[in-house]
Amino acid sequence: MLGLIGKKICMTSYFNELGDCIPCTVIKAGPCTVLQKKSIKTDGYYSIQLGFEEKPTNKPLLGHFNKFNSSPKKIISEFSGNFLNSPGDVIKVDLFKETDKVDIVGISKGKGFQGVVKRHGFSGVGEKTHGQHNRSRAPGSIGAGSDPSRVFKGTRMAGRMGGKRRTIKNLTILKIDFKRNLLIVKGSIPGNQKSYLLINKNGNRNFK
Repeated sequence: MLGLIGKKICMTSYFNELGDCIPCTVIKAGPCTVLQKKSIKTDGYYSIQLGFEEKPTNKPLLGHFNKFNSSPKKIISEFSGNFLNSPGDVIKVDLFKETDKVDIVGISKGKGFQGVVKRHGFSGVGEKTHGQHNRSRAPGSIGAGSDPSRVFKGTRMAGRMGGKRRTIKNLTILKIDFKRNLLIVKGSIPGNQKSYLLINKNGNRNFK
């Protein structure tokens, strides 16, 4: 098994043996239940389906969980690969060990509709001179006139910022609390507190 579903708890500081203060993130990783195992024969590919956190659900979905002898789960995700785990198995944080490298996927914080200064780091049109009293955070020119007489696709402009799927690679696990299923990972990861994450071991990026 090469990954788990988790939840971001908070950021904090970790002090190593040398007394260095290292910023880190605390993640509740699992326990995850194996809901389904897919194969080339039945589904056309190999993968394993994991569920995380219990929740009430409707009858159609309940049938899927009952089929694999599991209680309803809030978050479901697939990890591609031909694994030895069977439906009903519970995967815990002991899948990892300290100093392991992991890739973590999350949804970045949504910041709403933002201008070009905050969204793209523009410096604005310039100083408030020559009558430009309200142009200090404006985007400026966005294209030529009669040729090509259009705005090119991909031009950096104001728009919705954040709320996108992001992956942070090669983060180091500093410490593991096996009793509470907690990972302490060096650095920051995308998302708000209590947002859900995919934690992938050994550079495995075959997940959905």
